[in-house]
Amino acid sequence: MESALAMSDAGVPDRVNAEIHGVALRTIRTWRRRYQREGRICGGSRGTPCPRCDGAALDEEAYALLLGWYLGDGSIARARRDVFTLQIINDERYADLNQEIAATIKLVKPGASPCLRGGSTAIRVEARWKHWPCVFPQHGPGRKHLRRIELTDWQREIVAKYPEQLLRGLFHSDGCRFVNWASKPDGKRYYYARYMFSNESDDIRKILTDALDQLGIAWRQPRRNAIAVSRREAVGVLDGFVGPKS
Repeated sequence: MESALAMSDAGVPDRVNAEIHGVALRTIRTWRRRYQREGRICGGSRGTPCPRCDGAALDEEAYALLLGWYLGDGSIARARRDVFTLQIINDERYADLNQEIAATIKLVKPGASPCLRGGSTAIRVEARWKHWPCVFPQHGPGRKHLRRIELTDWQREIVAKYPEQLLRGLFHSDGCRFVNWASKPDGKRYYYARYMFSNESDDIRKILTDALDQLGIAWRQPRRNAIAVSRREAVGVLDGFVGPKS
């Protein structure tokens, strides 16, 4: 099996691979998919190396974006054989963002094969890896707003370098951009864009506002669980790297 998987990694077509090893075409595909589900690299005895355990390189810009998505609408669940499944849930209407999530996962975990699973109104972007809890130490039992969520020192260093990416992930997961209106004294309406982020976790809202403060983006808290950005210049800054969902 290891020889067949090594050839698969090298680009040998499944049909040729099956003929060389004297097995059915279906067998080659089954072996390859099994290794992918287990978060392993085909043809190798180890899985994708971990930035925390093995010192592997980490695409920090992509990680900051995926961290925002994870804190907003992500979760990690234990699967079989000590492998974990990362799930990011997003509205099925936003096809471009769903593809962006999958592409970002591939950058954080090279060799990943994210699956997009459809539901009635939402898409689950899933990928398996033994080391998701290592790169997302906020993982734990229970809902995020019922437990403490704190960034580690190494995560804070990454967020300090890429606050825009963190904010993009947070606003696109648990936030929105919309156009509001107000009336002038003469009765005419004027329209203005604003951003709103809603999350029950005090800690996650604080992570968001810290990043806004770092970039000098004015914000306010219109209600207990929400953060709003509505000043024209502040909205203009967010438009540069967040923008409407698509």
